[in-house]
Amino acid sequence: MRAEPAELELRLNYRFKDPELLRRALMHSSLANELRTTGAVATDNEQMEFLGDSVLGFLVADALVRRSPGAREGELSRQKAHLVSAAHLHGVARRLEVGRFLELGRSEEMSGGRAKKTLLVDGLEAIIAAIFLDGGIEAVREFVAIHVLEAPYAEDEEAGTDIQPAITNFKSALQELAQSRSLPQPRYSVVREKGPEHSKTFTVEVRVGKGCNGQAEGRTKKIAAQRAARTVYERLLSSEVNEPEPAAAQPSADTGAAPGL
Repeated sequence: MRAEPAELELRLNYRFKDPELLRRALMHSSLANELRTTGAVATDNEQMEFLGDSVLGFLVADALVRRSPGAREGELSRQKAHLVSAAHLHGVARRLEVGRFLELGRSEEMSGGRAKKTLLVDGLEAIIAAIFLDGGIEAVREFVAIHVLEAPYAEDEEAGTDIQPAITNFKSALQELAQSRSLPQPRYSVVREKGPEHSKTFTVEVRVGKGCNGQAEGRTKKIAAQRAARTVYERLLSSEVNEPEPAAAQPSADTGAAPGL
């Protein structure tokens, strides 16, 4: 049983002037097809999903350019790829509980459609289109800024594991960025472990030269290292750091990663 759209409006922090736009954004093709067999007129959310994908891509690109005006195209592309990836948008859709509000046909309902990653991402993109059509570009810009640009890593609560971006690997991205700016290669170290053996939390630090470092926690060393790399990567993007250390201080073939990171 789906929840009422009015509750979703509260989660979105947006009140639709035309509620029909939100209803259309939530209607999956499985229900639209069922309704058509009865002679009813029903429009699914596939076109809105297409529009929402384009609007989202534009707003993310615009925000990244505004945030990091000196960044190179490749650096911006890596960030955008993460922010519009299915893994990231899946996390956004789950936090908004989009699945509870989808209008599904009987077949999709019975097969667990409310929890399907593809349906959640498609629904989120359709909602973005609905906000755009209802309130214009500034309304959807605010939504994207709050719910997409500032969203944390998606976390798979049921499996108890962290979902890393589908495309972006921040350790590799940081290594490439450091190289492009003639900086020392990143060096990783585990600075703290806490918790029982079966449920440890690790804190990893990454350093790029003498003046740029960051720390982050994770359930595994690899997750913590990725998060720490992201912190430093984004810090470097917003600056023009370019202070290479003497060659002797740079290992020739070692990225400096601690074992297991």
